[in-house]
Amino acid sequence: MHVGDNVQYIIKKNVPDLERFFVLKNNFKIFAMNKSLLLLLLLIAGSINAQEIRWMSMNEALAAQKKEPKKIFMDVYTTWCGPCKMLDRDTFSNKDVIDFINKNYYAVKFNAEGTEEITFEDFTYTNPNYQKDRKGRNTTHFFADALKLTGYPSLVFFGEDGSLIQALPGYRKPADIEIFLKMIANDDYKKLTTTEAWEEYQKNFKGTFKG
Repeated sequence: MHVGDNVQYIIKKNVPDLERFFVLKNNFKIFAMNKSLLLLLLLIAGSINAQEIRWMSMNEALAAQKKEPKKIFMDVYTTWCGPCKMLDRDTFSNKDVIDFINKNYYAVKFNAEGTEEITFEDFTYTNPNYQKDRKGRNTTHFFADALKLTGYPSLVFFGEDGSLIQALPGYRKPADIEIFLKMIANDDYKKLTTTEAWEEYQKNFKGTFKG
């Protein structure tokens, strides 16, 4: 038998094993590709989540404060409020705003005409007159009343102990909200006890938020 015949004999004899080898090899390639694709999708999902404000309920924020004290930033809105939607679209989608709020605050979304129960300073606030089938405006939640809000949207700040600091009414662009976010996060507000002090603070403030 010639050398060439030996080679052909060996190949024919081992064809099933070779076929299995190449099938396994191809399956491994597919698995590796799928694993890489899955990893890429997870990284993209993580990146998307990182670019959103981590909203929670007021009760969740108050509970989180007990484990790790941090101020609370609350967005008070209603379903019919146009400027509230603009705030979500223009301001709360801004990277600078997102990063700063997530780092320095527990962020709360609160529907001022919703049905959420909120336990605050040993009292549970509800909206007992809420009308489920009502279109447009509904009755005001008792917690919104307690905060003495003058309009929507309203941005409300609470201290690390849950105590009310300030309510800020109206729509704000990223560059407009920056001074308030930083002033309260850094406790600078405690020094601003006069109108003159506030005006001086505004004049000297150097904003860095874009948009």
